[in-house]
Amino acid sequence: MTSALTPDHHGSHRHLLWNPDDATPARARIDAIIVPTNRAPAHLGEAARIAALLECPLVTLHSGRFTSARDTARRLPPDTDLIAIDVPGQEALRLPEFETSRLLTGRFARKTDISAKRNFALMLSHLVGWERIVFLDDDITVQAPENLRTAAGLLDTYSAVGLSIGGFPDNSVVCHAYRAVGGPQQSFIGGGALAIEVTRHRSFFPNIYNEDWFCLLDAKVGLRQLAVTGTVVQQPYDPYRTPDRARGEEIGDVLAEGVFWLLDQGRTVAEADLRHWADFIARRGRFIDHVLRLARASTLIEDDGERKRMIAALLAARGRLAHITPELCQGFIKALAIDQERWQRHVDRLPRRPSIEAALNSLTKSGRPPLVRHISRKAARPLRVASAEGGRTD
Repeated sequence: MTSALTPDHHGSHRHLLWNPDDATPARARIDAIIVPTNRAPAHLGEAARIAALLECPLVTLHSGRFTSARDTARRLPPDTDLIAIDVPGQEALRLPEFETSRLLTGRFARKTDISAKRNFALMLSHLVGWERIVFLDDDITVQAPENLRTAAGLLDTYSAVGLSIGGFPDNSVVCHAYRAVGGPQQSFIGGGALAIEVTRHRSFFPNIYNEDWFCLLDAKVGLRQLAVTGTVVQQPYDPYRTPDRARGEEIGDVLAEGVFWLLDQGRTVAEADLRHWADFIARRGRFIDHVLRLARASTLIEDDGERKRMIAALLAARGRLAHITPELCQGFIKALAIDQERWQRHVDRLPRRPSIEAALNSLTKSGRPPLVRHISRKAARPLRVASAEGGRTD
């Protein structure tokens, strides 16, 4: 059988993260747990439990036909410190115009609103003075909630701290397939369980797959100072359910893996020139072809239906790769650098607001309807001013 190893793919970037080994790590208060969601409110029960245990607000950001702020308020425990918001389309939000979004149109336009929701949360945090926030996905289980406070404590040193994703791996469709056929594939940290120090981490989430990796990147230099601590568990799902998933991920996977290919070798983002991208796109093609060959022959895949779905997904990714050019990749990295500076100017102009209500009223464009929201009595209390020490609890 063909070996799963290949020189055309790096299965891990974990060595780029700091892994603090302090036996008694400092812990800190979390200002808010933020969960973007488009699933039914029943999926928010775990986040509500964690927020209650950690005595912090739970901010839920809703869109789509299966969920709403009002329905969530009715279904979660009444003592939840809840700020539930129906998030409209990006065009209604007071967000900057991003060069990266202008670049990724047509077949490369992303159809989800996860980036807009996370950027909305960052703006809200600036407006109300939250410094240490935690992003959680609605399919994440936190078995040791104190790990989140440990992550918040590490924000004294690092601009962002992720938790390792256990359970079902957090990877792209192509990398899921590589693991399934025996490839040595690991996961990096990401927005599914990520603590951010808002005042120092001045980046945003571009509207592209792997948006969290790009948020953790300084487009002119390299990775910001990042750490990993603790573990959470992601619920399983079928990554091959539709080929559209792999097709939509491919541009973000190429760009992220192409940049991290350089970082893995101690090189900088500035070296991502046209020659690099031409070489990496060719490598990516060879990698997908390699995984396809393994998928067709592997005895590790026992379900023929899964094999067919996997192959269809890989072919979809390969087809989309044919439209990705070195010029597009280089243009995206340049646009990302412009957008990161634009975002910093944008948040610097955001004035502090005296309440959650006042902050939310300022987050939509003039002439747009007010945001539909539910704010619990506890969350509506006057906002505290963050301390210079950041609310340390150790």
